[in-house]
Amino acid sequence: MTQSETPIPANPTEQGGGASEEATSRGPVHVRVFARTDVGQVREHNEDNFLVADLTRRSRGLLEANRSCDVGIHGSLFAVCDGMGGAAAGEIASQLAVDIIYEKMLEGLDPNVVIERDELARRLVRAVEAAGLRIFQEAKVDRTRRGMGTTVTAAALVDDHMFLAQVGDSRGYILRGDQLIQVTRDQSLVNQLIEAGQLTEEEAETFEHNNIILQALGTADSVQVDLTYVELFQGDLLLLCSDGLSGMIRYEEIREVLRTCTEPIDACKALTERANQAGGHDNITVIIVQFDGEGLKPADTEGEALRYRKYAIPEDPNDATAPARRSTDPGRDPSSPPPEGIASIPPTANDKLAGWHEQGPHAQAENGEERIEIPGTHIPTWLVVTLIVGVIAMLAGAAVVLLR
Repeated sequence: MTQSETPIPANPTEQGGGASEEATSRGPVHVRVFARTDVGQVREHNEDNFLVADLTRRSRGLLEANRSCDVGIHGSLFAVCDGMGGAAAGEIASQLAVDIIYEKMLEGLDPNVVIERDELARRLVRAVEAAGLRIFQEAKVDRTRRGMGTTVTAAALVDDHMFLAQVGDSRGYILRGDQLIQVTRDQSLVNQLIEAGQLTEEEAETFEHNNIILQALGTADSVQVDLTYVELFQGDLLLLCSDGLSGMIRYEEIREVLRTCTEPIDACKALTERANQAGGHDNITVIIVQFDGEGLKPADTEGEALRYRKYAIPEDPNDATAPARRSTDPGRDPSSPPPEGIASIPPTANDKLAGWHEQGPHAQAENGEERIEIPGTHIPTWLVVTLIVGVIAMLAGAAVVLLR
């Protein structure tokens, strides 16, 4: 019931960069999907957004044709975005993210050519990068939107391979049989500290700074997209959600709802209602997708265990469309404070890899392999903890002086 502690980067040669002949010859992959978003019990407005799209038919939304269909030659796309920034800025950021990701995924598609796996994965990463750059630019132009940003967890699939692009702390899970596995990793301070052994699972639940994420679309001109993949089997179920769900309901309860609800619409309703009953402290967004069809191998087929797996895309020598990757923004004041909810860490350390506290620290595995980290992770955890403690001490001292 736990994900692998040491994800191994996928070898595109071994995994197959294009849709395999075996997968395409077996038959179609059928999806049944539903999504729901709820403002929760505390927030005044909803800053979450979601995306459900059939890229072959160029159709998005919960239309009946999209809720139960075969995956076409250009694949299907699902995404959850959790906006932040105050006022309506968070809502704008998450809406921009889903719109731009959808547009970029469609851009330049040949209607008569089946998309290959590597191309789909490459498009997904570029689309997320483009969304981050656009949100960042919009925030610079409009002062009322300064500091806006959004998380994103996006999933795209063609034949029996699904790719997930992750920025922030929204999540992606797969239910296979009785096992619920988180196939993304939170990019958050609390999970970074858990991995380093600085917090226990119990302490993490009440950690004062558990709302701090280490990366979001729009808070810098570039992001490090964590790309992973899953080979799907008949009967698999995908859950994408914002932390308004995962932060309110425990792992076992989520698993039980997904196991007992046979319809995606019923599961979405049950999960959002339980999150609200638990307090509904944040906006709640859920996407549930069921996979079936002859295009997938039977669920009892022996194979590699379901786990978090990185995917390495071969470099494209003709790549001229991806947003420029710059470590800093020349138009941004380096002394300005970071947006609310984003850790005050230098750009070179803005991408600490984090695991999920329900599944324990991701230390070195039994087979001796080193854990995977997002590029740019070089700041020692003890220094981060020391800085946080120092800030808290300074605030406490200032409060004492002012109250005298």
